[in-house]
Amino acid sequence: MKIVVCIKQVPERDARLRIAPDGRSVDSAGAATEINESDQYALEAGLRLAEGVGGEVVALLLGPDGAEEAIRRALAMGATRAIHLNDAAFQEGDASANARALAAAAGAESPDLILTGLQSDDAGWSQTGVLLAERLGWPSATLIMEIEPPADGRIKVKRELESGWFQWITLPLPAVLTIQSGIYPVRYATLKGIMGAKKKEMKKMAPADLGLDPGQVGAAGRRVEVRRLYVPEKSAEAEILQGDAATAAATLVDRLQKEAKVL
Repeated sequence: MKIVVCIKQVPERDARLRIAPDGRSVDSAGAATEINESDQYALEAGLRLAEGVGGEVVALLLGPDGAEEAIRRALAMGATRAIHLNDAAFQEGDASANARALAAAAGAESPDLILTGLQSDDAGWSQTGVLLAERLGWPSATLIMEIEPPADGRIKVKRELESGWFQWITLPLPAVLTIQSGIYPVRYATLKGIMGAKKKEMKKMAPADLGLDPGQVGAAGRRVEVRRLYVPEKSAEAEILQGDAATAAATLVDRLQKEAKVL
């Protein structure tokens, strides 16, 4: 069984970040980085599945040169090999542009299964995995909390719903799953794994290698424009709305429309 796991390098959760001079992005220069949390769980799920039924796990990452650190960690944890979409044209893409590039790279591998994290810790769109599936025309399921070994070309998974409810569904393979954090305990990279990672294949690819035009990916392929990024102002001010529930609700809506301008 061949499993492609999409991972992303992000700043550590407790890293101190600054707004970049352009006012539309985060300046993460000098910040410690790690593999995105839910992507770590996706990698663990892929490794367990491959160990149980036999096969290989291919780590797929879109990012700059510095993202090699995340790739090496994935290889040290047990991924068989890695693909690094490393080209200036790939940078600053949104979920749509990134999904186009990842789908081209993953699809070329003809995998049985593609796993992604539920969402990224930095952007939090929760869209890349499902858009990737749509690009490939494959079935997909989100918020996966458990995966059963595939049988007869199908795979059974457990989805997390709201209010403590879960749902079991079966999908035909190949398929795309987005993994929820906490699905399994994530393993540590051993010293043997770290040393062995240095000998594993890490293939770097540009848009041309995927049959893509640079205008389709990265900043050029974005469909979402970030106009302003800012740190919310702290305020201790509070007000209790008077009247019954209906009156208070009407007052709140009016304030949100006219003062906060969020409705």
